[in-house]
Amino acid sequence: MQVSSLNEVKIYSLSCGKSLPEVNIRRRIELIQDFEMPTVCTTIKVSKDGQCILATGTYKPRVRCYDTYQLSLKFERCLDSEVVTFETLSDDYSKIVFLHNDRYIEFHSQSGFYYKTRIPKFGRDFSYHYPSCDLYFVGASDFTFTFPLKQMLKLSPLSLYCFRENNVCDINSVHGLFATGTIEGRVECWDPRTRGRVGVLDCALSSVTADSEINSLPTISALKFNGALTMAVGTSTGQVLLYDLRSDKPLLVKDHQYGLPIKSVHFQDSLDLILSADSRIIKMWNKNSGKIFTSLEPEHDLNDVCLYPNSGMLLTANEAPKMGIYYVPVLGPAPRWCSFLDNLTEELEENPERLTHLIGSPFLRAYMHGFFMDIRLYHKVKLMVNPFAYEEYRKDKIRQKIEETRAQRVQLKKLPKVNKELALKLIEEEEEKQKSTWKKKVKSLPNILTDDRFKVMFENPDFQVDEESEEFRLLNPLVSKIKGKELLLNYFYFQEEEEEPEGKPSDAESSESSDDEKDWVAEVRKQRRLLQQEEKVKRQEQLREDQQTVLKPQFYEIKAGEEFRSFKDSATKQNKTLEDRLKLEAKNGTLSVSDTTVGSKQLTFTLKKSEQQKKQQEAEKLHRQERKAVRRSAGHLRSRPRRGRPFH
Repeated sequence: MQVSSLNEVKIYSLSCGKSLPEVNIRRRIELIQDFEMPTVCTTIKVSKDGQCILATGTYKPRVRCYDTYQLSLKFERCLDSEVVTFETLSDDYSKIVFLHNDRYIEFHSQSGFYYKTRIPKFGRDFSYHYPSCDLYFVGASDFTFTFPLKQMLKLSPLSLYCFRENNVCDINSVHGLFATGTIEGRVECWDPRTRGRVGVLDCALSSVTADSEINSLPTISALKFNGALTMAVGTSTGQVLLYDLRSDKPLLVKDHQYGLPIKSVHFQDSLDLILSADSRIIKMWNKNSGKIFTSLEPEHDLNDVCLYPNSGMLLTANEAPKMGIYYVPVLGPAPRWCSFLDNLTEELEENPERLTHLIGSPFLRAYMHGFFMDIRLYHKVKLMVNPFAYEEYRKDKIRQKIEETRAQRVQLKKLPKVNKELALKLIEEEEEKQKSTWKKKVKSLPNILTDDRFKVMFENPDFQVDEESEEFRLLNPLVSKIKGKELLLNYFYFQEEEEEPEGKPSDAESSESSDDEKDWVAEVRKQRRLLQQEEKVKRQEQLREDQQTVLKPQFYEIKAGEEFRSFKDSATKQNKTLEDRLKLEAKNGTLSVSDTTVGSKQLTFTLKKSEQQKKQQEAEKLHRQERKAVRRSAGHLRSRPRRGRPFH
C-alpha cells in the first residue's frame, strides 16, 4: 500500500501489489483479485447497486465484471471490436449496452449476447433517457440518433442545426434536459419532449482567459450535470467550466495547466468538490472558490475515472494492464464490501511499517553491518513512512531563509548565568578569530562555550570566578596581555624563575626578558604590595577585635575512665578545621606559606622531630663542637716554637 499526500490529504493506492517483492506476499493488499486487463483498460464503471464493477479493455477486446461481495472476477466476455463506451441500463449487470468503434451497438443480458445493430455514423458517446427508454447517440455527424428500446426501431434523428460533429452528451436526471458538446466548442441543450433545441452555450470563447495560452480552437471533451441547474464542461485544452443553466456565463473556469483534454468530470456533493481528470492528473477542487483540495498523479496515463458512490474510493482505467484503486478517507468512508480499509489505514498511521521483511530478498544486499538498497526503492519507502517529508523540507527551507534575514539585524548576545564576564570575553575572542580565519583562510579551533567538557563551568555557581580574590588579582595582568599558548609557556617560565640556580643572579634573567614581561612583572609586584598592605590592615583590625573581646572561662568534661594530664592534651583531642590546623602548624614552625611569582600559594611542611632525635642531634652537635675545639688546640700547639736545652 503506497501513501501520498497533498495539502495534508492522504491518498492510499491499493493497486500497487504487483510492484512489491514476492517476499511480501502475505503483507500485500490485493483488494480485488485479478483486477487488471491483458494490455490496456479503456473504460470503467460501477453498477447502480454498487455490487459490480465493469471494465472494458484490450487485447483481445473484452469486458470483465467483478463482484465486490466476492472480491473476485465474476465473468469475462470477449467482443468483436474495441468498446468506445458502455452503460448499464439496469441496477445490476443484467442489461448492458456497448458502443463499438465500428459503428455497432451491442446489447447484453445476464446470460450473454442479446442483440446487435448498427448506426449510420461512427459514434463517440451515448446517454440513456429513463422516462422514454430512449438511447441518444452522438458522433461524427450533424445528427443525434435515438434508439427507442420499447419498439427496437430507429426513429428520425434530431437535427443539430449546422454543426458537423459531437463528442459527448449527457441527460439531466431531474428534468430530462439533453445536452451535447460539439467540436466547435459549444454546448447545445435539447428538450426530448418537443425534440427541439432550447439553448446554446459558447464555451470556447468563455474558456479563453488572460492567463491561458491556446493554440487551437477548444472543443468539448467532457460534460456532466449535477442537480437541476449545475453543469460542468471540460475542454480539449485543459479547462473546466462550471455553469448555471440560467446564465450563459461560466461561474468558474479552472485550468489544469497541462494543455491536455479533460477525460471525465465528477461531482462530490458532501464536500462541494469537483473531480476533473486528464490523461496525467486527477484534480479535486472546490466548486465555489476553485481552490485545490488535493490531487492525484498516477504512474500511467489515464483513460477513465469512476467515483464509487457514497464513498472515498476512486477507480481508474489506465494505459497499463493494472487498473487503479485509490482510497481517500477525507472524501468519505470505505465501501461496505471493504470496510476493513478504515481500520487498516488507522493502524498504518499509528504503526509505521518497517523493512525487516525485505531482508533476504534481492532488494536488500547485505554489506558489513547494514544493507545496500536501490535508490528508487528507498525514495518509495521514505514516501510511505513519511508522506509529509516534502512539507517538512519546505518548512525547513523557509525557516533557514528567515534565520538568514534575522542574522543581518542587530543581535543581542545571550550570556550564561555563571561567569558572564568570561563568556563575553570568549565570545569577543571567537569573533576576532572568525574574522582572521575569513581573511587568512585558517582552520578555526573549537570554542570553549560550545564544548561539552566546559559546560559545567558556565552553569554551576561553584565555578564562579571571584574577582576580589588574591589569585585573580595577581593573574589578571597575565590574562589581559597573554593568551593561548603564551599563557602556559610564561607560567612554566615563572615557575622555573623561582627556583633560580646558584651563581646566577635574577637580574641577569630579567635583563633578557622583553618589555612586556617587565611591565607584567611590575604589575604583579604592585598587586602583591597592595595585597600585603590589605593583609596587614586586616591583621591590625583582628588584633583590635581580640583586645576588645573578653575571654570567658572554658570548661572541659573528663570522660569516665580517663586520666586528666593537662589542658594541652585535652585541647588537642578536640576536632579542629583545616584552617585551624594550618594556623597551628605555622605557629609551631612546621609549615611555611609563600607566594609564587604568578600569584599562587606555596605550602612547605617540615616533619616534627621526636625527643630522641633532638637528643641525638644535640649529642652530635656537642661532639662536633668538641672535635673543633680539639682541632683548634692541636693547631695551636703545632704553631708554637719548640724550646730545647742549650747546646753545649
